[in-house]
Amino acid sequence: MTVVGCRLGIGKFENVSFIALCCFQKSNREDFFEGNLQQLRISKKGSTTKRNQLLNENNRQPTTSMLVKTKAIVISSLKYQEKSLIVKCFTLSDGLKSYFVRDAFSARKSNQKIAYFQPLSILEIEAMHKNKGTLEQLKEIKIETPFQSIHSDIVKSTMVMFLSEMLHHAIHEEEKNEALFTLLETALHWLDHHDDFANFHLILLLEITKHLGFYPDISDIDFPFFEMKEGVFTPFHSITSLNEHETQLFKKGIDLKFETDQKTFHVTERQILLKILIDYYSAHLDGFKKPKSLEVLKEVFS
Repeated sequence: MTVVGCRLGIGKFENVSFIALCCFQKSNREDFFEGNLQQLRISKKGSTTKRNQLLNENNRQPTTSMLVKTKAIVISSLKYQEKSLIVKCFTLSDGLKSYFVRDAFSARKSNQKIAYFQPLSILEIEAMHKNKGTLEQLKEIKIETPFQSIHSDIVKSTMVMFLSEMLHHAIHEEEKNEALFTLLETALHWLDHHDDFANFHLILLLEITKHLGFYPDISDIDFPFFEMKEGVFTPFHSITSLNEHETQLFKKGIDLKFETDQKTFHVTERQILLKILIDYYSAHLDGFKKPKSLEVLKEVFS
C-alpha cells in the first residue's frame, strides 16, 4: 500500500489543486494527526521529560496486561521523535485505543510499516492492553483489508482523510461499539468497490450519528424547519434552526442510501449539506473542531 498522494501523477488531479493538496499535507499533517490523549499533546517545543511522560507512565504502576487480537480502523497517527508513531485506532474489541509503534519508519521492522497507518486503513492487530488510559503496545500488525482504490484514487483518499478527521474529533470513549465498527467497515468496503460515490461522506456522517446518540428525530419530518440543538423538526423558525431551503436539503440527505443515485445534489447543494452536518456535529459534541481537510475536500468536488 502506498502513502496517500505519493504515487499520484499530476494528470490524476484534474479539478483538485495539486499545490493545495501538497500544501495541506506538508503544513497540516502534524495538526491533523494531533492526538487528544490525556496529558499527552506531544510538541516539538516541549521538554524531553514532558514528551516522554506518557511513554514512561506504564512503568510506574504494576498493571495486569491482556493480550488482545482484534480488527482496528486507523483514525489518526502522530510522528514521535524520528522513527516512531502514536496511532489512534477504533478497535472492534475495545473501541478507541492509542498505540505506540516503535521504529515505524525503520526498514528493519517489516511488521510495522508506516504505510499501514494511512487514514481509515483496516488492520488486524495483536496488542497488549493495560486499559489504564496510557499508550498500549502493538505486537503484530497486518492489513486486514487490502484496499484496491481508496488510497490510490485522489478523490477517495481525500474523502477518507476528511472522514478520519471527523471521527478523530467525534469519538472519545474507550468502550466497545461493535455496531459502529461494522458500519465503518462495511461503508469502506462499499467505497473501495464503487466509482460513483459523490454523496458517500454525507451518508456516512448521518449514519454515524445513530451510533453516537444524536441522529435526527424524524417523527415530525413534515415540519418546515429543523432545530439543530434539539435535533427535531419544528413548525417555527428559531435562531438555532435551519431555514426552509436548508431543511429541505437536510431531509433529502436523510433519505439518501449508498445505492441512491449519487447525482441527487448539485455541487453547491452538496457543500451546503456538508456544512450543515459539520455544524450539527459541533452542536452535539463538546469540543468538536472543524476538520482542517475540509478545504481540500471542497477543492476536490468543486
